[in-house]
Amino acid sequence: MKELTVPAAPEQLGAVTAFVSSEIAACPKKARIQIETAVEEIFVNIARYAYHPETGTATIRCEAKDGVVTIQFLDRGRPFDPLKRRAADTTLSAEKRGVGGLGILMVRESMDAVDYAYEGGMNRFTIKKKFGIPGRRSV
Repeated sequence: MKELTVPAAPEQLGAVTAFVSSEIAACPKKARIQIETAVEEIFVNIARYAYHPETGTATIRCEAKDGVVTIQFLDRGRPFDPLKRRAADTTLSAEKRGVGGLGILMVRESMDAVDYAYEGGMNRFTIKKKFGIPGRRSV
């Protein structure tokens, strides 16, 4: 897996998305858009909340292999499992629904697998997206 470590700060989003985009260039457009949107959501949440009010680092690992993109986000911020957060109720109006929960809902629905673990003082959030290789038939 290739790896990028940056300060966990919103202004680093461009570097993170450029890194991931270069690694997933072979993916079909729809999968790239879904992956890039999920990466933005996850990284911005790490940048805003993991170390607040301090700034730590975030490491992004990315691999596109055998028709699957795997991306891991690692940080040493406060432990937080976004998968345990109650999903936003999209049947309610925005006023009644309250703040938060839509981003992780979108990530869960657009990725094929999501996983969280806190081990050795580190948050590890992993997303996976299957993609077909353009011009190749699936068997």
